Amino acid sequence: MKRLFTRYADYMGHISVFIGHSCSILYFACISILALEVVMRYGFDRPTVWSTELAMTLCATAWVMSVGYVTERNRHISITMLEMLVPPHVWRIFRLIQQLIAFTAILVLTLALWKPAMKVIARTEYSGTALNSIQPTIFKVMIVVGCILYLAQLAANIIRWAQEEQEDISSGN
Repeated sequence: MKRLFTRYADYMGHISVFIGHSCSILYFACISILALEVVMRYGFDRPTVWSTELAMTLCATAWVMSVGYVTERNRHISITMLEMLVPPHVWRIFRLIQQLIAFTAILVLTLALWKPAMKVIARTEYSGTALNSIQPTIFKVMIVVGCILYLAQLAANIIRWAQEEQEDISSGN
């Protein structure tokens, strides 16, 4: 069973890193679109109606989808001063508490967002702007997907935490 959990944590870590690195393409696309908008607006006096919405959609999608990567790398905002003040074994317990609280909060958020996401899949929502894109539909679905990736990576991090704890006990530390 321990090997199964280890394989899950390793596999989930690889998925999170792959998705996180892949999202950099979305940021690059956003930069390109905004640069094109600047040229069109100020160089040719022909602004586009689609660039702002598309840039927001790309950036928001990249941000939401990268949450597993950030979690896998333990790069969330933290109170580093507290880490310096408490002994390492206490900080490890704080990390576990943080991960359990985050898991619970994201699970509740996912459950709350599930029904609206399923609703927009069945009936597409539009932005109501000049472009009238499906941005609201994309956002609602992507947030749920990001939450699921976040939950899966948090579970992997908790497994890693438990394995490190078990290694500490077996080595006598």
